[in-house]
Amino acid sequence: MSPILSLMQTALELGLISSLTVLALFLSYSMLNICDLSTDGCFTLGACVGSVVALSGHPLLAVPAAMIAGMLSGLTTAVLQTRMGIDSLLSGIIVNTGLYSVNIAIMGGSSILNLNKSATVFSLSKDMLSDTPFKGASRLAVIILAVALVVVFLSLFLKTRFGLALRATGNNPDMVRSSSINTVMIITVGLCISNSFTALSGCLLAAMQKSANIDIGSGMLTVSLASLLIGRAFMGKGKIPMRAVGAVMGAFVFRLVYTIALRFNMPTFMLKLVSSVIVIFAIFIPYMKSRVPILKRKAAHASGRGEEGNA
Repeated sequence: MSPILSLMQTALELGLISSLTVLALFLSYSMLNICDLSTDGCFTLGACVGSVVALSGHPLLAVPAAMIAGMLSGLTTAVLQTRMGIDSLLSGIIVNTGLYSVNIAIMGGSSILNLNKSATVFSLSKDMLSDTPFKGASRLAVIILAVALVVVFLSLFLKTRFGLALRATGNNPDMVRSSSINTVMIITVGLCISNSFTALSGCLLAAMQKSANIDIGSGMLTVSLASLLIGRAFMGKGKIPMRAVGAVMGAFVFRLVYTIALRFNMPTFMLKLVSSVIVIFAIFIPYMKSRVPILKRKAAHASGRGEEGNA
């Protein structure tokens, strides 16, 4: 495989895996209007739980186990927010802080787990697809399948009555409450689902890298928000399936920039700065697009007044 194709495949694999976290934020941030700051810890939780289950000899069970752990994380955040009166941002921070200790405990007091000698969902798929046309891309096939299932699920789920109530809660919770709809249940279910996607993302990344460490989820919230904003620039505010696909595309573009930066031997400590710059431009460019018509009207008005003054 040529270096360029290898670069693109790496960016695609990492982008698709991180797109699961982007889709989680698409549900919680874009639809439910809750910025879940427990994302980094939940991502690591999925990686730790998935790795421990895989090391115990159950690589297939690692995926649902990680997702269930993510749901419990989302449930905790929701309870703090809805039942204990804690602000949503502070709830995420509290859960994220607590998950650091929880993740260390899950890994048996260690800060890293090695999966080199353990079977994973990717090694199993490689054996299953060894005699098929997907022989050389078995890992990519598994990731694409996972992302496709999540996109289809979100597209269908958000069109159901419950999904419409969830979207309405994000837009105007007071109106939803006045309609006798249980917003507490809606927020709880929404955060459980979104955190399960985040944990799935962490589980797949750990399986692909053949290792999990306590810092594997560091910066995932920033990366995912940047990817979500990039995807919004691609697809705008159209229908739900297109917006979900836009989120996946944003994750790929972000990872491609990351991979190119590494390709040009950029120091790894500079990647956080790259993330920050991408976030700035992802927010600034749509803002400038919205300002262009206003600036044009101001310019036309100014030129009109100038012509009247000359007359």
